[in-house]
Amino acid sequence: MIDEQTEKPRNSFWKELPILLGVAILVAVLVRAFVLQTFFIPSPSMENTLKIDDRVLVNKLVYDFRSPHRGEVIVFKAPTEWSGNPDGEDFIKRVIGVGGDHVVCCDRTGGQDRLVINGKPVDEPFIFPGNKPADQDFDITVPKGRLWVMGDHREASGDSLEHWQQSGEDISVATIPEGEVVGRAFTIFWPVSRATWLSVPKQFEGIPNP
Repeated sequence: MIDEQTEKPRNSFWKELPILLGVAILVAVLVRAFVLQTFFIPSPSMENTLKIDDRVLVNKLVYDFRSPHRGEVIVFKAPTEWSGNPDGEDFIKRVIGVGGDHVVCCDRTGGQDRLVINGKPVDEPFIFPGNKPADQDFDITVPKGRLWVMGDHREASGDSLEHWQQSGEDISVATIPEGEVVGRAFTIFWPVSRATWLSVPKQFEGIPNP
């Protein structure tokens, strides 16, 4: 004899399972589209902060409420001039200057080269060992609504400085619009041995506004 009280919930579960799976997939799609997304690192341009094949988690929601800050690691849609890909390509770099910032290379006091942002020399211990802050002197002001971004591996990064040089010092080509930023990379989650938060280096504290 079949116990109808136990059979009914079991049948109900199998009927509801497709609905539950559909809701789970929808939630995952919405989260990926609007909140969080994973990216892998394909190049050495951010070494040693990020290494090839690292996986990072990107917050896609944060810049709906504020602009990027100096020192944050961001993912953005690279201009065609940068990527050479008309279909678009995601790049990952560190924000060095925001709209209105005056960025100069280099302060050479104390026996080492340092970028100067709005008059404040900035130490960058995260730069790849042996690299200089820049391979040539420059003096730029970041246009409003745009960002000056650089890789931590300065000698292996197609970044704002490289495109400033290649464009004949065109600041519009060298910077990226804030609207093209996908989100902030805030943690390395794979491989597990390298898992860490991508916090803003303390050296960016105390930089005056332009």
